[in-house]
Amino acid sequence: MNKIFSVNGPVVRVRDTKDFSMREMVYVGNKRLIGEVISVAADYTTIQVYEGTTGLMPGEPVYSTGNPMSAVLGPGIISNIFDGIERPLKKLEEISGAFIAEGAAVSSLDEQKKYDVTITVKEGDTLMPGDIYCTCPETAVVVHKCMLSPFSKGGKVIWCAENGEYSLNDTVVKIQTENNEVEELSLCQKWPIRTPRPVKERLPITRPLVTGQRIVDTILPVAKGGTAAIPGGFGTGKTMTQHQLAKWCDADIIVYIGCGERGNEMTQVLEEFSELIDPKTNRPLTDRTVLIANTSNMPVAAREASVYTGITLAEYYRDMGYHIAIMADSTSRWAEALREISGRLEEMPAEEGFPAYLPSRLSEFYERAGYMKNLNGTEGSVTVIGAVSPQGSDFSEPVTQNTKRFVRAFWALDKNLAYARHYPAINWNLSYSEYVDDLSDYYKKNVHPDFMKVRQEISNILVEENTLMEIVKLMGTDVLPEDQQLLIETARIVRVGFLQQNAYHKDDTYVPLEKQYLMMKTILCLYKSCRKAMSEGVSMEELLKTGLFEKVVKMKYDIPNDKPEMFDEYEKDIEKTLAALSAERAQK
Repeated sequence: MNKIFSVNGPVVRVRDTKDFSMREMVYVGNKRLIGEVISVAADYTTIQVYEGTTGLMPGEPVYSTGNPMSAVLGPGIISNIFDGIERPLKKLEEISGAFIAEGAAVSSLDEQKKYDVTITVKEGDTLMPGDIYCTCPETAVVVHKCMLSPFSKGGKVIWCAENGEYSLNDTVVKIQTENNEVEELSLCQKWPIRTPRPVKERLPITRPLVTGQRIVDTILPVAKGGTAAIPGGFGTGKTMTQHQLAKWCDADIIVYIGCGERGNEMTQVLEEFSELIDPKTNRPLTDRTVLIANTSNMPVAAREASVYTGITLAEYYRDMGYHIAIMADSTSRWAEALREISGRLEEMPAEEGFPAYLPSRLSEFYERAGYMKNLNGTEGSVTVIGAVSPQGSDFSEPVTQNTKRFVRAFWALDKNLAYARHYPAINWNLSYSEYVDDLSDYYKKNVHPDFMKVRQEISNILVEENTLMEIVKLMGTDVLPEDQQLLIETARIVRVGFLQQNAYHKDDTYVPLEKQYLMMKTILCLYKSCRKAMSEGVSMEELLKTGLFEKVVKMKYDIPNDKPEMFDEYEKDIEKTLAALSAERAQK
């Protein structure tokens, strides 16, 4: 019998044993706490425990399972709320009340619930890994497709159940393998959370994740299957931005990982998500959402596991042919869990006390994103959007800097913008997206051939304004020539009328790509028409008195999303007003 030698927080050591293998899941102590082997040496085996170790004592037994730390994959995942190791929180509450008791043994998915199963194979068919053998409606908007596990070698179907109602562990199909063994297939399978699920091919990224947020879709896009980071200090709106993306992005399924966030903030997320109505289906957003809630007062080791659990669930649905968006909030708290466990293991610390393997762990997580061709021939994607919480908004700290190495879209939140009520508070000067060139063909074909040209002109106005603002801060706008004053006024329209968005306004909370293009085009029409009028002697003061600038700022509210033809009227009005002003100036 293997017995505990020492307990140091979530780190438990067992002496003089060769019974355990690396990354094996084990049960620790009399309460059978869930743990994972993280180090095997001649003298000691070190175990990371995913539950609270209060009361755990040396001498208590440790039980081997022979299996890696795995997630149960099957119908019942969507609309559920799990902790970091895929235990359903509602079931845990029934057992132990508001605070999770140690050793609470509950199955990840409801084993009693019946699903209306349709068998999609017949006797004599050959099943290969990844092939779908039955389907069932998981929620009103998600059809669950049960697939042969990639661990299976496949074989010939020798028996199929009738279509009807079955629970999670009922056998619905039997196959005969090459070795003449019979393999029974139920509605669920297990998969090690730290192992990426295999795919046939990684496809090039060419489609944007459309979010309806103008600064994201137009200026700083992220692709389906891409990676993005949202770094920002306390109060800059990381969680708010992720909520807005989760609600409006065109992913089929949302996986929200609340990793080490404050309990009250996570409660707010759970309450909001349960109340939100999905604009696409007119049903609760939870019908296509999985929530993993691992708050800061939960065991620190489970926080480390929660991101792997979340991305394993995402890959499982990707294999069915769905597009998944993961919101990880926040990877900084996950890194802090790594740092705490590393300290208890007495490992040599690297920068700011984080372990030396922080970059490789971050890359392991973000590398599991991608647009894939699955084993069964379908296409699916996992897009990872991770929030980073640098202390004191210091983007030079290790988690932010290492995250920058592995993501291709970086949306830096700015506390000055947040305090000025400019949301999303993404600073366009500090942020970047490397997906612009990859997505340009999509925008040209599906929105407008001039989309990228117009986007570039709008971006140039913002860059030029940033250069001029240094002079303005010192000397004021009056010292600038009038063409530069016009540029600064146009940049204000871009900032306030285009980049700033109101999540509580029915037309402004989500803006289709076509309207985004027409808004940019109208701003440029005003800018170019004003420059033409200036060349004909009209002053900046006269241009401001026309009221056109304020009218264009308010077009995001005044033009409904379903009436794009109104932009033509705006452009005609701009040209007519300025032509009249030029004619008046010429007569003088």
